[in-house]
Amino acid sequence: MKIKSKWFTYEELIHTDKNLVNIPNETQVANLQRLVTNVLDPLREMYGKPIKINSGFRSPEVNKAVGGVSTSGHLLGTCADLDCDDNKEIYNLIKNNFEFRQLIDEHNFAWVHVEYREGDNKKQLIKT
Repeated sequence: MKIKSKWFTYEELIHTDKNLVNIPNETQVANLQRLVTNVLDPLREMYGKPIKINSGFRSPEVNKAVGGVSTSGHLLGTCADLDCDDNKEIYNLIKNNFEFRQLIDEHNFAWVHVEYREGDNKKQLIKT
């Protein structure tokens, strides 16, 4: 299974540092593709500099190992945790230019969590 993206690879969207299986099914890959198409690729174009994906898809085992909540969008492939030179800037770019379900400023912009769900983009803003 592959992701069509100018800037991001399938491998980085499913990468984990845990020694656990982390392979999405077809539905989860389709969700990742929607996230890339609707947020990540256009965000990277707009930002003009590299953006690292700290966490994309997570299997239930990986999600549990990293302390993720049982309702996490990572389990569905609908979200990614992003990190770059200026996390506050990408947060604001997403907030002001894109559809999203959730946008989270994690620990004063240590990273940015963004979720995109087809038909359920309520633009919820959260700060942890």
